[in-house]
Amino acid sequence: MALTMGTNFAPEVVKEIVSAVKGHSALARLSAQKPVSFAGNDVFVFSLADEANIVAEGGNKTEGTAAADPVRVAPIKVEYGARVTDEFMYASEEKQLDILAEFSDGYAKKIARALDIMAMHGLNPRTRTLATTAIGTKSFDTNTSVAKITYSAGSELANLEDAVAALGDYDVSGFALSKNFAAALSQVTVGNSVPFASFMLGANPGTLNGTPCDVNSTVAVAASGGTADKAIVGDFANCFRWGYAKEIPMEVIPYG
Repeated sequence: MALTMGTNFAPEVVKEIVSAVKGHSALARLSAQKPVSFAGNDVFVFSLADEANIVAEGGNKTEGTAAADPVRVAPIKVEYGARVTDEFMYASEEKQLDILAEFSDGYAKKIARALDIMAMHGLNPRTRTLATTAIGTKSFDTNTSVAKITYSAGSELANLEDAVAALGDYDVSGFALSKNFAAALSQVTVGNSVPFASFMLGANPGTLNGTPCDVNSTVAVAASGGTADKAIVGDFANCFRWGYAKEIPMEVIPYG
């Protein structure tokens, strides 16, 4: 794949990028992936408020309360530029691919962080300012429907229990923890035992009491002067989706 002024990453490279994203994004680890078309997608969310009803043989069937509200999933375009020497354009295809492989690895890590920072906090990852137009209230921190639990140092386990209780009928399918919160959790003692010792010394065990968990620095990212999150608890597996366009463009811009 010789690079031209405008081209796309090869499909194999895109696959490698997405695989790396899953390894560095808390949300990508805890939630399901759904491809997003370039023009966006409409997802219909059915709210079935009533419970199922028993019907006797030949009995009349009644209707339950149901609402289908379409949710517009609009793609957000992000970019990352890097400057290289002119020799890159004239190098052999093999050498270009070697350089591209190194770039794509770093690029994937930045996209992984960007996914978390945008979805968790509603921020532009580079400027750390609110992306009011592009994201608005479509993030955990900026959505007023997301319950906020006041953190109390030394009561980390109680804080998590409060967060779980705030979910109501939703299941807890994942925990995203900041590094500071995970470190504090590792010091919790119950009687003579240390139930969360697996989080000691910066470890990321992958589960918390049997539930998927990720310790990630992106959880605590905050706008300048803002308050950093300690942990995010939710039904990531069923209520959050992320995806990517199948074609990731790469543009080579010569500098004068």
